[in-house]
Amino acid sequence: MWLLFRMPMMTRLITAALLGALSLTACAQAPQAPVAGKPMAATPASTTSAATGSADDRARAAIAKLNPRAKVEYVGAAPLPGFREVIAGGQLLYVSDDGRYLMQGAVLDLDREEDLMQNSAALAEHRRKLIATIPRSERIVFAPPDAKYTVTVFTDIECGYCRKLHGEIGELNRQGIAVEYLAFPRMGLGSQDHKDMISVWCSSDRKRALTDAKAGKPIASRDCKNPVTMEFDVGQRIGVSGTPAIYSAEGVQLGGYLAPAALRARLDDLAARKARPAAGGAAP
Repeated sequence: MWLLFRMPMMTRLITAALLGALSLTACAQAPQAPVAGKPMAATPASTTSAATGSADDRARAAIAKLNPRAKVEYVGAAPLPGFREVIAGGQLLYVSDDGRYLMQGAVLDLDREEDLMQNSAALAEHRRKLIATIPRSERIVFAPPDAKYTVTVFTDIECGYCRKLHGEIGELNRQGIAVEYLAFPRMGLGSQDHKDMISVWCSSDRKRALTDAKAGKPIASRDCKNPVTMEFDVGQRIGVSGTPAIYSAEGVQLGGYLAPAALRARLDDLAARKARPAAGGAAP
């Protein structure tokens, strides 16, 4: 399904347009409190689209009218003629070249039988670069000796789907998939969830501590210099809205929870598509 908006529009729709849909196989993140003194959305835009500046400028202005707090991290040509591709708040949006229309959702190329927005090369690269800022030493890694694929998983210790995925970590490794966990306390910074994840990351044996925590065992309170807040921030910047959130090495979001065989099939499909010629703007 795709959504096409004309500005101006109701504030609740503006806010929703800048939030991604939650995966049905992920535990939702708790709402984060707005920054004090700052509005959630701007005053609705004029019915007359801006006529000055470049198409990129008009796309940036359109997002600013929707929500002045939304950080635009990329603007470029979309594979859909007449639209600019915009990454804001970790979400991919299409804004018409005149700044009048905004699209979010699925845009299907019927000839190639693919979703252009889901397969955006710009969005994947944006995610990959942000994830790469986290050193491997700060991740909790479960890997087979001969891994064919590596995935990054933003995880929480309380989420049922995260626990289900971790319960299958042995089969994931047997499927040739290395799992690199990053912390994403979905209840937010300062929550007990956040403190418990700090305790896990401060353990002398992080892998054991994470496994025990996901099994519901008591967590010994610990504190140290840790990457939990940094990893949570990166997750928010790439648009994580629930856990688990699984990304390929190229930054492609693979989904929320996926069974080991399904995840391996998804990774095999990505590898096969990467070998095919790519359309402009669409990820391989």
